[in-house]
Amino acid sequence: MTTNFPEILTTEKINERHVDFRNSLFGLDKKSINADDSKHLTKIYNSTKQLDIRNIILKLLYDFDFETLKEFFSNAYKKERYLDMKIYALRGLSNFVGEKEITKLLEKFNQALAKRQETTPYNYQEYELLKGKNALPYLVEKFGYNCFKETLQQVCRQYDAMPEAFKGHFTTDENGEIVALRKPEEVKNMMDKFWENDRKKYIK
Repeated sequence: MTTNFPEILTTEKINERHVDFRNSLFGLDKKSINADDSKHLTKIYNSTKQLDIRNIILKLLYDFDFETLKEFFSNAYKKERYLDMKIYALRGLSNFVGEKEITKLLEKFNQALAKRQETTPYNYQEYELLKGKNALPYLVEKFGYNCFKETLQQVCRQYDAMPEAFKGHFTTDENGEIVALRKPEEVKNMMDKFWENDRKKYIK
């Protein structure tokens, strides 16, 4: 059984900040991952506090249906607090469970999503990730479940309710990679102008 899986990702003691470790993980070709490799990745995921490492591992594994991944994705869904990462875990879990269970999970998800609008009304980064091609739109297209459609509609409603200054700055492609739609200076100018106008409302 041959594998091109980097040896540095299989070691017991992992230095997450080591450049070779990070290059190996973030440069990994998911097409070459087998069931044994996935066990090394889930072990790294479970041992790290680094958000970017957990994020990349979810995206590397969410299209596989190796037997051990059902429990992994179920636990990851409960563990993650960022809604985009919960959806990545749910994308993986959807390979193992049906619409009824997914619907139940999304009921609480939608409640958390609604609270985002109250607590962080300009939550554009998370909305863009949820609307990205590898997130809810992918799940709607692949499974066609009403629960996925309803959650995406809710995301879009909350996104549309934001001021224009927070919309259309970036998106994500089919692989979950960030695609900038505006230059950083343009984004900064739009937001600075919004906050300045907002401040003036309270100055008489």
